Amino acid sequence: MDPNDLALLVEIHDAGNLSQAARRLKMTRANVSYRLAQLERAVGAQLFRRTTRHVEATELGLRLYQHGLAVRNELQAAQETLASLGQGLQGRVRLSVPSGYGQMVMAPWLIAFKREYPGVVLDVLFENRVDDLMRDEVDVAVRIMAAPPATLVARDMGRVRYLCCASAGYAAAHGLPQNLAQLRQTPLITSGVVGRELRLAAYRGEQREEVTLEPTLISEHFPFLREAVLAGLGVGLVPDYVVQDAVDSGAIVTALDDLRLSIFGNQIFMLYMPNRHQTRSARALIDYLLALAG
Repeated sequence: MDPNDLALLVEIHDAGNLSQAARRLKMTRANVSYRLAQLERAVGAQLFRRTTRHVEATELGLRLYQHGLAVRNELQAAQETLASLGQGLQGRVRLSVPSGYGQMVMAPWLIAFKREYPGVVLDVLFENRVDDLMRDEVDVAVRIMAAPPATLVARDMGRVRYLCCASAGYAAAHGLPQNLAQLRQTPLITSGVVGRELRLAAYRGEQREEVTLEPTLISEHFPFLREAVLAGLGVGLVPDYVVQDAVDSGAIVTALDDLRLSIFGNQIFMLYMPNRHQTRSARALIDYLLALAG
């Protein structure tokens, strides 16, 4: 079998649809479809089940994909070895990080990594999307969630604690919520997801309560949420790293401290594809970030 045919099969599988595969290969969708049809005709079997938006590998397609992936990974490893002879660490790593945690916690880590490895090109995306995380040619992703997708390698980077908090001035003037029910009568400042109901889970030991939230100020930009809390616009429900220094100084006070709060999950995971070749640069970044998170 032509190695180019295996490479085509790998790109189609990883892209998830023919249009995305065509963009990656810098080909037309019609050309990709034609080459796939020719390959299926040559092997005498269907390799992908197609819908208008998605392709799914058949059993034979998946087996050939594994062979193609092994060939591509070995080729990439050989090319990397040749390119790095006599040179420091080089290469390109595309990293996706949460907007808040990435800006407020990871940014200094990434700058330090870049200083230590100036030959590495870092392409950093600040986003919170989880769906099809690895279909955008991302090498490594960091996400805060309850549980990682079963299809990805997940490395533990620690936990996040959500705080119910407000400025000292707001607390003195209006008081703070004493239970979950009071949150529904409180002007809330927090993050949210468009089109998804926002629900807060609260744990006391093994007991779990849940309440639907109706915030009056919503944003995925956590520095903005921090400023809104400090300005006394309401009660914030934000991760601890957003306001911890202001809590330590007394500018922000907290409530419901006996509860473990969660909106999107409390665990931080580093995620990457199990079968994708990790370059030396990607492996170095993974190890660097895990050491700092630990």
